[in-house]
Amino acid sequence: MPHSTVRRSRVRRAGESAYGLLLVLKNTFMALLALLLVVAGAWASWDSAQPAMRAGVAERGTLVVERCGEDRCPGVFTPEGGGARRDGVWVAAQVADGGGERLEVALLAEGEAVRTDAAGVLFAWVPLAGGLLLASLVLAGGLRMRRTGWVAGLLGAAVMVGAFVLL
Repeated sequence: MPHSTVRRSRVRRAGESAYGLLLVLKNTFMALLALLLVVAGAWASWDSAQPAMRAGVAERGTLVVERCGEDRCPGVFTPEGGGARRDGVWVAAQVADGGGERLEVALLAEGEAVRTDAAGVLFAWVPLAGGLLLASLVLAGGLRMRRTGWVAGLLGAAVMVGAFVLL
């Protein structure tokens, strides 16, 4: 039997091309959205994660928490290797249990400090974990990359749960 080719109309060919273009645009938009979510999470985490991971020039030492308010726990800071003790240094209330607790910290600007132990590092990366969780939905649902979405979501959840358990 001879093989015959069916010629499609110009309108149909144009419609197929437009549909293909829409698919490419949708996938590009979803990939950029997932990338934006992860980059925004990393950006939000970096200012506190860098000194918490001991990468940078932040001053380190021990903070003895005096009391905890709604959002801050002030205390007395003693630098590593001795030095003058300082009052007015504080950590976020989410990372301290209450008065009398001794925390290893790194100083940020204006008296703020971040924990430098494993709990502090995980807590500093929580915004990135949130970005990974949101990006996992875009990866699995919008881009149909289910395994990659699962990996990103489980990684983000592991960081959040780890921070919660250690704090």
